[in-house]
Amino acid sequence: MTQALPKTVDTAQVRALREANPQIRLIDVRAPGEFASSHIPGSYNVPLDLLREHRDELTAQHGDPVVLVCASGGRAEQARTLLENAGLDRLSVLRGGITGWQQQGGELNQGRGTWAMERQVRLVAGLLVFTGVVASTAYDPLKWVAGFVGAGLTFAAVSNTCAMSRVLGLLPHNRTSRTDGRALLDALTGGTGAACRA
Repeated sequence: MTQALPKTVDTAQVRALREANPQIRLIDVRAPGEFASSHIPGSYNVPLDLLREHRDELTAQHGDPVVLVCASGGRAEQARTLLENAGLDRLSVLRGGITGWQQQGGELNQGRGTWAMERQVRLVAGLLVFTGVVASTAYDPLKWVAGFVGAGLTFAAVSNTCAMSRVLGLLPHNRTSRTDGRALLDALTGGTGAACRA
C-alpha cells in the first residue's frame, strides 16, 4: 500500500520526502516563461493551462508521489483539484510555492524568462487603472475602467482565481508549444517522466 501525502508540504518536508523517495516528482504548474526564470532543481514544468486542456487524458502510469508547485500556491491548488478529479492520487501542494521555498532557504535554478504571473497581473492592472484615471480627466466615464479593475482584483482575492492571469496566460511567452504538450504531460503521467526535468 502506498503512503498518503499531506495536502500541503513546506520546504523542509519536500526535502525529507525527496531524501526518503528519490522517485518523487516536483511538478511546477507555472507558465513556461516563469519556469525558465526560476525553478526548483529537479522539477518538471507542466503548466496549468496544459493540464486543463488535457484533463480528459490524465492518467498516471506510475505510483510516484507528486508535489505541485507554483508561485504562491493558488495555481498548484487548482492543479491538485483538477488532477484529483482525473483520478490521480498521492498529490501534495508546496505551501507558499516558489516564494515560500525561497524564503525557507530552498535552492532555485535562476535563468532568463518572463516575469512571474503575479507581477504581470500587477503591471497590467496598474497600467489599466492609471490610464483610466488619467484619461478620465478628458472623458469622465473612463474613470470606471479603474473601478472595473478594482472590482476584478477584489473578486480575484475573494475567489482565489484570477481572470486576468488566465488571459495573460494566453500570450505566446506564457504558453506551451503544442508540439511540446505531450512530452510535458509525460513528466506528470509517464512511467519514467524525464522529459522536462531541470
